[in-house]
Amino acid sequence: MIAESLNIPKTVVLRILQEDLGKRKLYARFVPHSLTPEQRKARVTSCQDIIALPDADKHFLNKIITGDETYCFACDPETKRQSSEWVGETSPRPKKLKFQRSRIKTMLIIFFDSGVVHDEFVPEGKRVNAEFYKGVMDSFLWAHSAGSSSCVLLSRIFLVAQYGARPQSCKCLPIFDPKNVTTFYHPLYSPDLSPPDYFLFPKLKMNLKGLHFAVVADIQKAVTD
Repeated sequence: MIAESLNIPKTVVLRILQEDLGKRKLYARFVPHSLTPEQRKARVTSCQDIIALPDADKHFLNKIITGDETYCFACDPETKRQSSEWVGETSPRPKKLKFQRSRIKTMLIIFFDSGVVHDEFVPEGKRVNAEFYKGVMDSFLWAHSAGSSSCVLLSRIFLVAQYGARPQSCKCLPIFDPKNVTTFYHPLYSPDLSPPDYFLFPKLKMNLKGLHFAVVADIQKAVTD
């Protein structure tokens, strides 16, 4: 547009912009959401609450249990590293067809600290809503208390950080006893990476890549193993 309006070559316009004016052309950065002032304020409040926790209890990190969910597929293609091969100096690069993830899948819900505290699969055809997630949380609390070798775990405060699904922030969820459970408020559209996404799911799914399962039951058995 500048070149046409001034009747000069585009190369001259480009040289003026870059060399004389020191300009550079950048692509726009896409962001997932535009937070409202209320959402930004809630995020600041949440962060301040978490920062204050070490002052009240220096061992609070050992009491955090995170809940998260992930899909496990009947066929999950191998990574490039897994499909690499040793070849000769003059051998051509090996080729492999690119497969898509299968439509047959199952959702795994898991609670995790330094290990797996509780896990269960969403039944086929079951909708994950507030009522269903209430049952999941009840099962988690029962399993967590039943698996304790002493009553210390029942009397101490432990923290449950919840990520991802909207039912987790629904008002229909059970009200925890504040003497036993403290819940983290997870801000809306928070980009924070949950511990299972980093420490658990990649290691779990790496062993399943390249395998083929016929039915959901086979997927669940492999994931559990």
